[in-house]
Amino acid sequence: MKKRKINFPARLLVFSLIILLALLFILGYIWRVLSAADYFLVRDVIANQACDIDLSYLKGKNIFSLSLSRESENIARFCPDCSRVRLARIIPDRIFVEFVKRQPVAFIKFYRYFAVDAEGVIFSSSLQPQDSGLPIILGLETKIFGPKTGKKYNNKELSVALLILKEAGKNRLFREYKIRKINVTGEDNITIQIPILKGQDTYANWKAPEKNGILEIKIGQGNIRDKVAIVAGLINQEKHNLDNIKYIDLRFKEPVIKFKDVK
Repeated sequence: MKKRKINFPARLLVFSLIILLALLFILGYIWRVLSAADYFLVRDVIANQACDIDLSYLKGKNIFSLSLSRESENIARFCPDCSRVRLARIIPDRIFVEFVKRQPVAFIKFYRYFAVDAEGVIFSSSLQPQDSGLPIILGLETKIFGPKTGKKYNNKELSVALLILKEAGKNRLFREYKIRKINVTGEDNITIQIPILKGQDTYANWKAPEKNGILEIKIGQGNIRDKVAIVAGLINQEKHNLDNIKYIDLRFKEPVIKFKDVK
């Protein structure tokens, strides 16, 4: 059988092309009018919170000619404590700027304290460690030199510390027994410190707890999720006797609990 040839009507093709060109011309004309009209010049810049960045440079520019993504990146470079910056047009003459602040999960002790978020980005914070209730990461002074705000660090020891905090955050027990310090001086000699109130388990029965003690947990790298779960289980198991525990050691095949009254 002979193959049939499919012939497109030439007139329909030409007509479609003319319509397309006309639409492009109209859209181009509308764009030129919008981008040149004084009515759409930016007269006000609104931010969701106070900032030290001068945003007045956006004023006087046409609201449609601004590249919001490029301006977001430009502003974010001057705001290291922001995870991102969003810009939105408010027709006809306003730009809204939203600063999304980084959420600190801990503080790192260098020559001063720096906040760090869950992604490992170091930044400055108006909070102070003693007022925030956040844990402090120690032992990175010789691992990270000259920390820069707004920079993400993929340091192995820092990653382990953040992973410990992430896994602890998933366990309800650590809402009561909060991690105060993580010392990551050595890769296989990580020390976690948890403040323990004597009589803490009786506080729910309206008995005031006595002075603080410190429960130390020693772990190495690897299987962090399992180790955090083991620590939670041991704390729950020994919660009536925590103030008598010197440390818990998970660096060996089997967990070791060292009691203070055992020589």
